[in-house]
Amino acid sequence: MKIDLTRRQFLKMTGTGLAIAVASTATGYRLLSAAELEKAGQAFHPNVWLEVRPDNAVVVTVNKSEMGQGVYTSLTMIVADELDADWKGVRMQPAPAGDAYKDPVWGSQSTGGSSSIRHMHEPLRKAGAAARTMLLLAAARQWGVPVQECAVDLGKVRHVKSNRVLSYGELSEKASKLEVPQNPVLKTEKEFRYIGKDVPRLDAVDKVNGSARFGIDSFVPGMLYAAIARPPAFGAELASSDKEAAQAVPGVRAVVPVSHGMAVCADTIDAAWRGRDALKPDWRNPKHPNLSNASLEQEFTARLGTNGIVARNDGSVLNALGAAAKKIESTYLLPFLSHATMEPMNCTAHVRSDGCDIWAPTQNQTGVLAMAAEIAGLKPEQVNVHTTFLGGGFGRRFERDFVEEALLLSKATGKPVKLVWKREEDIQNDFYRPMNLSRIEGAVDAQGRASAWSHKIVCPSIFARVFPQMMKNGIDNAAVEGVENLEYEIPNVAVEYVRIDTPVPVGFWRSVGSSHNAFTVESFVDELSHAAGKDPLEFRLGLLKNHPRPARVLQVAAEKAGWGKPLPKGRARGIAYALSFDSYVAQVAEVSVDTRTGAITVHKVTCAVDCGPVVNPAIVQAQMTGGITMGLSAALKEKMEIANGGIKSENFADYEILRMSEAPEVDVHIVKSSEKLGGIGEPGVPPIAPAVANAVFAATGARIRRLPMRPETVLTAMKKV
Repeated sequence: MKIDLTRRQFLKMTGTGLAIAVASTATGYRLLSAAELEKAGQAFHPNVWLEVRPDNAVVVTVNKSEMGQGVYTSLTMIVADELDADWKGVRMQPAPAGDAYKDPVWGSQSTGGSSSIRHMHEPLRKAGAAARTMLLLAAARQWGVPVQECAVDLGKVRHVKSNRVLSYGELSEKASKLEVPQNPVLKTEKEFRYIGKDVPRLDAVDKVNGSARFGIDSFVPGMLYAAIARPPAFGAELASSDKEAAQAVPGVRAVVPVSHGMAVCADTIDAAWRGRDALKPDWRNPKHPNLSNASLEQEFTARLGTNGIVARNDGSVLNALGAAAKKIESTYLLPFLSHATMEPMNCTAHVRSDGCDIWAPTQNQTGVLAMAAEIAGLKPEQVNVHTTFLGGGFGRRFERDFVEEALLLSKATGKPVKLVWKREEDIQNDFYRPMNLSRIEGAVDAQGRASAWSHKIVCPSIFARVFPQMMKNGIDNAAVEGVENLEYEIPNVAVEYVRIDTPVPVGFWRSVGSSHNAFTVESFVDELSHAAGKDPLEFRLGLLKNHPRPARVLQVAAEKAGWGKPLPKGRARGIAYALSFDSYVAQVAEVSVDTRTGAITVHKVTCAVDCGPVVNPAIVQAQMTGGITMGLSAALKEKMEIANGGIKSENFADYEILRMSEAPEVDVHIVKSSEKLGGIGEPGVPPIAPAVANAVFAATGARIRRLPMRPETVLTAMKKV
């Protein structure tokens, strides 16, 4: 993947084509030509880059990482549509790291939070529309006709009366001399050529034919491979190791201590691994030798008895519970989870006295660049971050630990170093999805309406480590999302957050806090519906009379799934919805349960999604399907096993994920909407776990209140029926 546009090169575009940048300002956006940008000096930091080249090529520089979510295609489509470009001549290139490519909302170059289209949609449209306007005006002036007599047509400008035609490439130089319009007229929905259509993905061919370059495909002449011996338990110290034995392995060039262990650098990856094995490290004094799943559950449970920080307090929950016709109380438990990306963590770094290059599958270019400059002792402009394709991200690659190790080893050896984590290292040294324990008390009144909801959440904080400035009154937003903003119209709602710090490091995991709280909320709503003697769909709709978007996705999912209609014997349906990242998703799971073994089979998932205006329906469909698959894997299979003060799980043999043969039929329906743009990469995950759990209840009468829903968990729940 070649990166061939720098700020300097962009500035040099003047006279060789049309190039437009969009720069954020305090009052909005500013559109700039290359000439204007050069004149402005460093006053502006554009974040969108569009070129129309004399050979008719249209190049969009994308500042977001591609990790399977289709962002290279969808962001490029937005520009191409407003420009009315010929898609066959459109291509994208990933942006290098730098101020010029920062997200205009976050102020950093990073990818996450299902934010790519939400944050970039408007600047991209403006860039494309500005270029289209300039090309039209350039053609009109060349022909000496009113611009109103000209029209764009798939990469060309046509003079309608005379049927004369000029290509964008032919007009690009003249257009580049014009003033960039600051408020170009945007297309109406009816005028869209690509937006709203299933445009094939730009990265598909490279990924199919194997030419796509992931981080692990990076090679630099003269590089060393690195492997690291790491402690088996949190806080364990390296008491001794056989450094001489490691150095005696043919091909080993250096043995380097690092903060979390001992690294071996060698000519080949095999030599590095054999050198690491030869170290035979002796680890002692783990800081938490008795840490285990059982000890953690005990500690979390004890914290339920402590007072938390109030995140929401509507009405009087205590009075409503006292006056309730029926009350119920339940406790829900979710385990720590690994990201388990298909491409394990890796990074190639080359630290020199005059510069530094990094090849990394990263979601956090700004953070990587800053770290590299600090470690190498260089200026930021001396650091080049080459973003490769990501073999799965899910939040794991927002972290920089694997990049830091490669940088330090390159600096120590004076060589380019390629660090590749083994699968076992990856699973055992993750920043995990937090364990979460929730206790909910709820009530229904005599009319069968939910009258009270009291929710206490015990959960480690991600934001306290990653973005401490975003903690509000000690509350981690991720820990309470989906609960603090509960949309169900319940008059008395109280939400408390109890922060618990454990030795297990935590980080962002696809859909973040919603992946916890949708399970607890939607399972408990189901419990309330049965307490009220109402159908779960009817009960939900009764609580959403003033919330048409969630009501609509629930209705569509239910209708398409045949809610209320007979099913084959042994099958049952469960329904759930969640709002996350400004998108509404409802899912109906159709399941059967082997009552002898407790095994759950999910036959079909029907999904309805309202994410506002849709750029590429095929990508929405794919993201919903992927989110359902990942969420179902977590719901049925995944759990970190923790023992003896460390992570016991090692690989897919003991950290199981959903097999292809276990994947259900998925039926996705996009609910047309002109509401606020929502994200799409993560919102498919949250509703699936409660939809399945609610279906299991419908099938067996057993309520599942802890994940994963492995057969033994289901059998235990069935015994309580």
